[in-house]
Amino acid sequence: MVALLAAIGMPMAQAQTDSAERELSEIKIQHARPTVATGSPAPQAEVTGEQVREFNAVNVEDAVKYLPSLQIRKRYIGDRNAIIASRTAGTVQSARSLVYADGLLLSNLLGNSFGYPPRWNIVGTEEIDTINVLYGPYSATLPGNSAGATILMTTKRPDKAEVHARAQAFSSHFKLYGTNETFDGHQEQASAGARFGDWSISLFGNHLDSHGQPMSFGTARRNPGAGGTAVTGYYKDKDPTGADRIIVSGYGMDHSVQDVGKLRVAYDFSPNTRLALTAAEWRNDSRTEADGYLRNAAGAPVTSGNILVDGVRYTLTSSHFAPGSSNTVNRLYGATFDSQLSPDWRLEAASSLYQTTTDVSRSASSATAAGGSVTLGDGTGWTNLDLRAIWKPQTGKAGHAVTFGYHRDDYKYTSKKYDANNWRDEDTRTALTGKNGGRTQTDALYVQDEWKFAPRWMMTAGLRYERWQAFDGGIYTTALGNNQFSDREEKASSPKLSVAYDLNSDWLLRASFGKAYRFPTVTELFQTETQGATTRISDPTLKPEKVMSSELAAEGSVWGGNLRMSLFQENIRDSLYSFTDYSNTTRNQNVDKVRARGVETAYQAQNVLRGLDLGGSITYVHSRVLENHLNPSSEGKHMIRLPDWRATVFASYHFDDRWTGFVGVKYSGTQYNNPDNSDTSPDTYGGNSKFLTVDAKLSYRIAKQVAGAIGIDNLTNEKYYAFHPYPQRTYHAEVRFDF
Repeated sequence: MVALLAAIGMPMAQAQTDSAERELSEIKIQHARPTVATGSPAPQAEVTGEQVREFNAVNVEDAVKYLPSLQIRKRYIGDRNAIIASRTAGTVQSARSLVYADGLLLSNLLGNSFGYPPRWNIVGTEEIDTINVLYGPYSATLPGNSAGATILMTTKRPDKAEVHARAQAFSSHFKLYGTNETFDGHQEQASAGARFGDWSISLFGNHLDSHGQPMSFGTARRNPGAGGTAVTGYYKDKDPTGADRIIVSGYGMDHSVQDVGKLRVAYDFSPNTRLALTAAEWRNDSRTEADGYLRNAAGAPVTSGNILVDGVRYTLTSSHFAPGSSNTVNRLYGATFDSQLSPDWRLEAASSLYQTTTDVSRSASSATAAGGSVTLGDGTGWTNLDLRAIWKPQTGKAGHAVTFGYHRDDYKYTSKKYDANNWRDEDTRTALTGKNGGRTQTDALYVQDEWKFAPRWMMTAGLRYERWQAFDGGIYTTALGNNQFSDREEKASSPKLSVAYDLNSDWLLRASFGKAYRFPTVTELFQTETQGATTRISDPTLKPEKVMSSELAAEGSVWGGNLRMSLFQENIRDSLYSFTDYSNTTRNQNVDKVRARGVETAYQAQNVLRGLDLGGSITYVHSRVLENHLNPSSEGKHMIRLPDWRATVFASYHFDDRWTGFVGVKYSGTQYNNPDNSDTSPDTYGGNSKFLTVDAKLSYRIAKQVAGAIGIDNLTNEKYYAFHPYPQRTYHAEVRFDF
C-alpha cells in the first residue's frame, strides 16, 4: 500500500522542509519562504518558478494546478473567475482560500462565489520565484479564510540586471451542441530587474488576447398554448437530473483583452532591513457573444418569442442570445517592511490598497435590441494592514519563537444598474433599476508561540481574537424598493494547537487542531440583483461560519523523496454557501452543520533516475451535510462541488541540457451541484463531472538565452464540466528569452 501511495505521490510539493529547517531545535527564516509559511504548523506544498516552466502555464494560477488537493476552476484561458477549490472546500466557496503575492493580499473577499476570484492577473509566471501552499486554519497569523488553502507567491528579487520575456500562442477546438468552432489567443509578457547599490527595481508587463468557448447554453421554457415559429437547429437534451430540455444557443463566448503593468521598488537600509513599494494596474476589456442555433423555414435566425418544436410550443429567453461587454481598471498599491531589529526581535509590516476605479458592464436586452442595461461598480475595493513582531530569544536549543500581530481589513462594495437606450454606451442610461452597497471591516489581534519543550518535541499554540463589523448596507430593486440594513458586529476567538514529534532523522509526526471563523462577505450580505441571465439573492442576516479542523500527519524521506500522509477532519457550523440552480439563480445561505473527513497522501522525488522527477498526490474526502433546516432534503447528502477523490501524477524528464519532457495527469471523482444530490447524470451542461485529463509539454533550449516549447492540455479531448464546460483539447506554443 505504501508503494502504491508513493507511486502516485505529490507534484512539486515541499511536504517536508530541508533537514536544517525541519529540525525542531531550530527555526530558520529564509527570504525564499515567507515567515507565515516558515512558522506555520499546517501541511505545506511548494512549486518553484523553474518547475512551472516545465509544464503548460499561461496565467499564474496554472502554476498550482498539480499541487495536492487543489483545483482551479479555470474555464478558459483568460477566465477572470478562476477560483480555488481545496480538500474541504468546493468550487463555489471562493472566500475559503487566501492568495498573497509578496505579502500583499490578492484574494477578492468581497464575495463567496465564482464571481469573486483572486486577482491573479497582478502576478505573471515569469516573475515567480516560489509558491508555497498551506492547508487548513492551523496558524493564528491567518484569518478564517485560510480554512481551505493559503497560497503565498514570492516573486524574484533581482541582484543584477536581468530580463525575461515569453510569447505564447494557444488554440482549442470546441464542439458541443451547435457550437463547432476554434477558439484561440496569444500572450506576451516580460519582467525585468536591476540592482543599484541598496536600491532594486522590478518591472512586469503582460498582454493577453484570448477567445473562450460558450460558458452557458440557452434553454427554452415549455409554454402550453398555440402559435409559434417552427424552427430547426435545436438540440434535445437532458439536464443533470435526467429531465428533458431543449438547447437553443450557446452564450457567454468571451473575447478578453487584458493588460497588466507593475512596478516594484525596494530599498535595503541594511542587510536585515528592507522596504518595498508596489504599484500595479490591470485592465480588462471584454466582449461576449452568443451562438444562436435556431433557424426558421427561411433559414433566418430566431432569437426571441415563441417557437414550435415537434408541434409543442416553447418560449425563448432573450438574454440567452444577447451580447454584452465590460471594461474594468484595477489598481493595487502596496508597501512591505521587514527588519531584524535585534538578535531577538524581528518586525514585519504589509499594507495594501486595491481599487476598481472603472467597472462598467453592459448587456443587450436581446440579440437585436439597441437597448439594454448598464451596471457601474466604480469605487469597489479593499484595504489591508498586517503588523507582526517575532520574538525569538537566542537561548540555544531550548526556547520559544513568539509572534505577536495585528490585522485590519476594510471592504467596500458598490453597484448601480440602469436601463440604457443604447447598451453599448453608458452615457445613454436612463432609469435606475438596481443598487447594492455596503462595507465590512475586521480588526484582529493574535499571538502564536513555537515552543521546543523537549529535545524531540515542539508545540505551536496560538490564539486569534477578531471583531467584525458590517455597515452602510443597502439594496434597491424596482420590485423591493429601498432597503437599508442595521449595522452589525460580531466578536470571536480562535484557538490553535499543534504538537510535533521528531521520530528520527527522517520522520516527523504532527497532530494539529484549529478553530476559525469565516465572516460573511459584503456581497453575501448586500448584493441582490439580476445581470443578464444571472440572478443573485443576498441575506443581511447571515451568520459567520464556525470551523473546527483537526489533522494527524506523518512526513518523511522515502525512496529518495518526500512522503506526507495526513488524516484530516473539518466540522463547520453555519457553513456559508452560494447555491446556483439551473435557472442561474444564486442564493446565499447558512447550512447548519457539515463535515468533511479524509486522507491525503503526497509524494515528490527529484532525479529518481538520471534526469527524471516524479510526483503526485491522492486525496479522498467523505463529506456530508449533517443538518440543514432550510433544505432538509440535503441532510445526509454530499457537500456540493466537493469531489470524493482527487489525484495528480506528474513526470518531468531532462533528456539532456537542451530537451525536457513533461507529462501531467489529473483526476477528479464524483461530486454534485444540487444540495439534494439529485444531479446523478453529471456529464452534461450544468453537471459536475468526473474527469481524467492528460497534459504534455516538450521544451527545447535553442541557445543559452533562448528556449521554445510545444504542449497539449487535455490530450484525450475529455468533455467535462464544472457546471460550465471546461476547455477541450488545447494546443500551446511558446518561445522564451532570458538575458
